[in-house]
Amino acid sequence: MLVQEERSHLGNGVSALAIDKPESEIKINFRSGYLRSQLMKKDPALFSRKGTLFDYFYENYGRVGVVGLIFFSLLILILVNNKGDSPALLCIKPASKEHEANPFPNVAFGNVAPIKDTSRFHVVHADKWIVVAASGSPTENVLAMVKMQGWQVLAVGDSHTPANWDARGAIFLSVEQQAALKYEVLAHLPFTSHVRKSVGYLFAIQHGAKVIYDGDENTFIPGHDLNYVFDVALLKSQNQTTTKLLQFVTLPNRSIINPYIHFGQHSVWPRGLPLESVSSINPEIYYDSIPSGKQWIQQGIANGLPDVDSIFYQTRKSITESINIKFDSHAPPVAVPQGTMAPINHLNTLFHYPAFWALMLPVSVNPQVSDIFRGFWAQRLLWDIGGCVAIYPPSVHRIDSGKQISYEEEKDLHENAERLINFLVDWKPRKSAFFMRVLELSHSLAEAGFWTTQDVEFTAAWLKDLVSVGYKEPALHVSSVDRKVPSLNELDHMEFVPLSLPSIYLGVKEASTVVSEVGNLLKWRQFYGHIVLILECTWPVDGTALGWRMLYGRIFQKVVLLSNMSDSSQGVEANADWQTFKLLAQIYQRYPKAEGFLYMKDNILLNYWNLLQANKTRLWNLRRVPEAWKLVNFDEKNGSEWYLKSSIKRTVKKMVSLLPIHYQMSYKENIDESHFVVSDSEVFYVPKRLVGDFVELAQFAVQSKLHPRLALPLFFLAMEPSSDHDSEAFSRVVYNTETHVTYTPEAHVVRLPYAASNQRQLLHLFKNMAAGDPLLLETI
Repeated sequence: MLVQEERSHLGNGVSALAIDKPESEIKINFRSGYLRSQLMKKDPALFSRKGTLFDYFYENYGRVGVVGLIFFSLLILILVNNKGDSPALLCIKPASKEHEANPFPNVAFGNVAPIKDTSRFHVVHADKWIVVAASGSPTENVLAMVKMQGWQVLAVGDSHTPANWDARGAIFLSVEQQAALKYEVLAHLPFTSHVRKSVGYLFAIQHGAKVIYDGDENTFIPGHDLNYVFDVALLKSQNQTTTKLLQFVTLPNRSIINPYIHFGQHSVWPRGLPLESVSSINPEIYYDSIPSGKQWIQQGIANGLPDVDSIFYQTRKSITESINIKFDSHAPPVAVPQGTMAPINHLNTLFHYPAFWALMLPVSVNPQVSDIFRGFWAQRLLWDIGGCVAIYPPSVHRIDSGKQISYEEEKDLHENAERLINFLVDWKPRKSAFFMRVLELSHSLAEAGFWTTQDVEFTAAWLKDLVSVGYKEPALHVSSVDRKVPSLNELDHMEFVPLSLPSIYLGVKEASTVVSEVGNLLKWRQFYGHIVLILECTWPVDGTALGWRMLYGRIFQKVVLLSNMSDSSQGVEANADWQTFKLLAQIYQRYPKAEGFLYMKDNILLNYWNLLQANKTRLWNLRRVPEAWKLVNFDEKNGSEWYLKSSIKRTVKKMVSLLPIHYQMSYKENIDESHFVVSDSEVFYVPKRLVGDFVELAQFAVQSKLHPRLALPLFFLAMEPSSDHDSEAFSRVVYNTETHVTYTPEAHVVRLPYAASNQRQLLHLFKNMAAGDPLLLETI
């Protein structure tokens, strides 16, 4: 009936339609016929010739419709499979398309209105905060963090966090509570990710934070004290003279370091280290000292399961094993210089107020990548305000749960980390205000394809939120941030020698003997690690300096080489003054934190493995060795020795008479008035508590022009009663005086009648000492 009605209304316009065709087909034919009739009225010539294009489409409209449907289906499929790559699909240059889609945000930071916290937490105020992401119920580690005095724990939830999350003493922000805070970043944050910690950072800053510890709910803090490892009170100690080690890598084109090497693990690498750099497990590392106070980002190492990537986790252990790696807890913190970067994570990192802007976690990359990208981004900007990143000894323990780390989640790291680092090192800012420079770098990273425009918008929102919660923008540093790699002559490259700790995560087990030998090296390092060794060389050090440093530099805090001529390339100081003790006093004052100072001449071999029971708070000397400690009578006149001259004896007596009363009393308790001592004092140890006495006595000896062979034993007798000297240290001495040399690894020290004058002789000595330290054989 509908068709008939239509025909009655339209007349001849549908007279050619077949009555038995379906209604839908009739309507199509009607519309096509109607369109044809209207076009013919306007332009009859269009249809005057048979076989026109219109006739083809008119007669084959069904086929054309099917082909068109297939074409558009394929187009939609291509668009879905290539989402995010539309420029390539449309043959448009990516750079110009990205530029159009990524305008630089127009942000007026001076017009940002403050945000007032109207929640029930508005009364909370604390200087030190711990921020963790809460994925499930409170862990035992979080409950332990809550008990840490002086720290306020803040747990940031996501959509998966139980609504009844509760840990007495901690603040918990649910997704609903976060939304009420009115931060602009909330519009960009995913609901199921730890990157929501950005809300927690802002909350802590808004409530008085001066230090923020970026932590993990699954890490255990031994001793429940972050002050034990980190420089938490850094802001209060910027005027102090403490120094941190600054790590340099000798290769000028190297812009990334593996900090795990510094802490004893040469074969382990952190998440974020470019895979291209993994093979460089033994780079030449040199150190220099820099003033403390500006290590505003402090990355801690984790024992147990360190922050390693999926490649390491899946290839360096068997399926049934759990990773349990230990790092050198006695290694000093090491700062990363400008022009060089190290991976920084969100699991065990301390941020000081000047670097709070660096807490922002990018949102357009995978969460497993976000904190590492943040760390590289932050390090580049940190250079502009004169700050640095420092890596600290292990401060937490993470247990390997056996959960596989996904390679796909880290794919951006493995593919782009090296390119990102090189991009950041070469990046030159144009903006003159720091926050605008932060925004500029985020914009540049989006244009380069490291993250998307979402993170440019997120950065703008983050910075505005920082201003709104009262954070003060840091001032730009006036000095240049161009990378400066010093020459080897400018570096004291043996200030610290990294250990090489055993690791079984290399596909094979290490031999038990190697483990034992490395364990011994660790024990020696623990004992001597805060002692400065001063080695006086009688021969030119061209062929021996490096060997001496290799031998003793592994275990001592510092090796100071003295010779008759200085050699800056070898780090050798000139001992030009005949009164050696004068220079020793200067060196003692140079290292105020050393436990003590061990002085030796280069004809002394120290069997360091036999002195681990010695008392480092007492004086060590050779007074029990008759050949090394000669008692001389003032009345003795027979002999040609220089010290028997009357003028020399008078000088000794005068020196004693000039000493303050407490030194005179100690001296006279140790020796009667008719004798004095002559000693080469080729090896002795002065503990820290006696350094002041030594320096004071040295001043009297300089005034008296006393010879070192007379002055040094006099110092030992005047500093304190001999009963207070360590009678066990240097109690087993091989004192060679003849041409024939005897060596035994059971002695404390072995005195040679000569010193090694070249590398060949030095290696021969090392071969003998390998009886007590087998690892020395690797150097021969």
